[in-house]
Amino acid sequence: MADIEVSSGPYGVHGLPLVRMRLESTGDASADAWVERDAVDTSGQADEDGTYWLCRCGQSQNKPFCDGSHNVVGFEGTETADRSAYRDRAKVMQGEGIVVRDVRPLCEHAGFCGAQGTNVWRMVGSNDPDELATMASMIDRCPSGALTKALSTTAPDDEPDLPLKVGVVDDGPYLVMGGAQLASGDGTAYESRNRMTLCRCGASANKPFCDGTHAEVRFTDR
Repeated sequence: MADIEVSSGPYGVHGLPLVRMRLESTGDASADAWVERDAVDTSGQADEDGTYWLCRCGQSQNKPFCDGSHNVVGFEGTETADRSAYRDRAKVMQGEGIVVRDVRPLCEHAGFCGAQGTNVWRMVGSNDPDELATMASMIDRCPSGALTKALSTTAPDDEPDLPLKVGVVDDGPYLVMGGAQLASGDGTAYESRNRMTLCRCGASANKPFCDGTHAEVRFTDR
C-alpha cells in the first residue's frame, strides 16, 4: 500500500505524521526557512486502519481534512502531471564540483531558489566555495524537489535527511517529505522522491502536484 493515494476527491494518507508548517521569509532566499509549528491530531479523522483524508479541492470547511465539499463544488481532480522520471526531464547545470538539476513544472514558487543577483541559476557558475555552499543550502530547502544537486552527472542526488511526514503549509500546498510513496487514482505509482508538494487549493494545472497557483487564486486556510 502506498503512503498517499490520490482519489477523485481527497488524498488518502495512511498513518503518516501530519504537521503544520510556515515559511519564515527574511527577504533573503539564502536565509529563508521552513518552520514546523505544531502536530495536527488526526485521531478523530482517521479510519480504523489509520487512514485520514486530506482536502484536494480547497473548499473544505474543515481544512486540512476533507469534508465532502468536492462533491458539492464539482471539483475536477484529473491528474495531469507528467509521470516520467525526474532525471529524464531535468535540465542539467554543471558547476564547480556540483551538478544541479531543475524540473520547472514541479516548482511551487516558494522562492528558495532566489531572485535577481542571488539565485541558483547564476550561483551555479560561481567559483566561490562560500557562494556554492549557500546555493547548495538553498537547493536543499526547495520544498517540491524541482531543484536537486549531485556531485557529478552519474552520482546519486545529494539530498537532505528528511523525516517521513506530511506538512500542511499555511495557505499553501502539502509538503510531503522523506520519500513517501504516492499512488495515482488508477493505482500506478509515481516516482518516489525525497521532497514533493501536492496541490491543496484545487487549481493546479499540474495535479496532483502544486504549481504555485494557490498564490494566484489567493487560497487561504481561513
